[in-house]
Amino acid sequence: MDSQDKTLEQGTVEEQLNAPTVENNGEETAANKSYATKAEVLTRLKELAHGYETPSKAEVDHLKTVFYKLHIQQREAQQKEFLEKGGNPEEYQVVPDAEEETFKAEMSLVKEKRQKAFIEQEKEKQENLQKKLDIIEKVKALATSPEEANKAYQEFKQLQQQWKEIKAVPAEKANELWRSYQLYVEQFYDLLKLNHEAREYDFKKNLEIKTRLCEAAEKLADEPDVISAFHQLQELHQQYREAGPVAKELREEVWSRFKAASTVINKRHQQHFEELRSREEDNLARKTALCEKVEAIAKEENKGTADWDKHTKDIIDIQQEWKTIGFAPQKMNVKIFERFRAACDDFFTRKGEYFKQMKERFAENAEKKQKLVEQAQALADSTDWKATSEKLVNLQKEWKTIGMVPRKMGDQLWNDFLAACNKFFEARNEATAGTRNEEKENLGKKRSIIEQLKALAEEAGEGLQEKVQQLTDEYSKIGHVPFKEKDKVYKEYRTIVDKLYKDLHITAARKRLDNFKSNLKQVAERGAGALDNERTRLMRRYEQLKQEINTYENNIGFLSVSSKKGNSLIDEMNRKVQKLKDDLQLTREKIKAIDAEETE
Repeated sequence: MDSQDKTLEQGTVEEQLNAPTVENNGEETAANKSYATKAEVLTRLKELAHGYETPSKAEVDHLKTVFYKLHIQQREAQQKEFLEKGGNPEEYQVVPDAEEETFKAEMSLVKEKRQKAFIEQEKEKQENLQKKLDIIEKVKALATSPEEANKAYQEFKQLQQQWKEIKAVPAEKANELWRSYQLYVEQFYDLLKLNHEAREYDFKKNLEIKTRLCEAAEKLADEPDVISAFHQLQELHQQYREAGPVAKELREEVWSRFKAASTVINKRHQQHFEELRSREEDNLARKTALCEKVEAIAKEENKGTADWDKHTKDIIDIQQEWKTIGFAPQKMNVKIFERFRAACDDFFTRKGEYFKQMKERFAENAEKKQKLVEQAQALADSTDWKATSEKLVNLQKEWKTIGMVPRKMGDQLWNDFLAACNKFFEARNEATAGTRNEEKENLGKKRSIIEQLKALAEEAGEGLQEKVQQLTDEYSKIGHVPFKEKDKVYKEYRTIVDKLYKDLHITAARKRLDNFKSNLKQVAERGAGALDNERTRLMRRYEQLKQEINTYENNIGFLSVSSKKGNSLIDEMNRKVQKLKDDLQLTREKIKAIDAEETE
């Protein structure tokens, strides 16, 4: 009996009886029925809430899962449609769903109904428990002696019938109750002294019943629906308990056969849920990995629109992959989805904020460029060629510092800006065509003078300084040259002139000092006062030169060098200062010469 009891316990565990129903090779049940719309789910839920049927936990969970799956798909479709129509992600708002509110209300009624039914079932089970305990006590009282057993046989049969008619009892008491009942029933039969035919007939009848139950249990091994096979087995176990005993020598054999068939079904049932749990754990691992991917993408820095577009595509691909993965374990299914949804929402919220700011920057840049267009258009008809040219060039430089605007608007703004600039410069070019030809001629003249100056730098002899002066005077009288060549030709000219002046000045200064020293004796012959007068004149000249040098150097400090014209002026003043310093040095040498002459 111990082995029977153990197996029967396995067959009556409440968790197994309440296990969720799953797909069964295409055969649809209430717990896996397909629903195409939320309205269909609500129709079925209302039937359960307001009908006489007591809803099963498996079907209620299935309805809840299907409804929210369809609900989420509908919400995502609405959001996608909003964005495809050009909506701002930041402005999208989830519209309240009346069907969801109805679903929650009906689900509350179903839960109340299930709770009420559960309480009633528990109450009924307790009453049935007490009834069966009373029957056990009566059977126990009947199985006191063989004589009493024979007399009470009909009462015993009535008690057996009453036992069969009493249904469910609390699951935790079922096996213990059945063992007690079976114990006293067998004791009664063992003590019962009926005639041989009656006893054998009873055993034979019970054997037929239990044999049919064994055959039915063995056929369940071929049942493709594991869950259905398991529930059918529970019914067979209940019938086996209610069947009377068989001949003592056959009891273990019949039970072993029934137990072996039960073991096959129980193992298939256990293996099925182990595989289901394994798949759910695998789904959880895959979904966790997708959460980590989205979270990593959400944390990455997006440097521009291209990065946002790339990462958006990556997340959408991950969302599509998510939809192909089945459920995670029930305790984690909602939590893992909330984690995934939060990571996606974080990314798209940041994306919406970025494009909102970019839109504001685009509007600001467009406004700046529009102002430049208006300024350029206002200058397009000007005939002040030089000043307007500078203004338009500055506008073009400022244009380059302004950021991007939407392409369509940007192209239009640029075309308007370019048209205004082109209008002015084409008019200027047409008006100054003759001036440009003259500038080219002037460029040729200046290059010719530069070549002549270079040739003089290789010559020596009298009159060199006069020739240089003549050419520089001629150079200064020549008008403008093309703007692009101006700095280049001036630099070339200034280089050769500086070289010539440097060489000529040193030579001339030396010659003037020598001539001055030669004439000192003639001055001295005029009398002692003549040298003093010359020295006084030179001292005044010396102080005058120092003052001029100071004046030039101070003026140079105030000049702006921000333009090429300013640079040229400073260079010219520096050359004058150098010439004054050379004259100052020559004057000092002359004073020294007078002092030396007076000493002699």
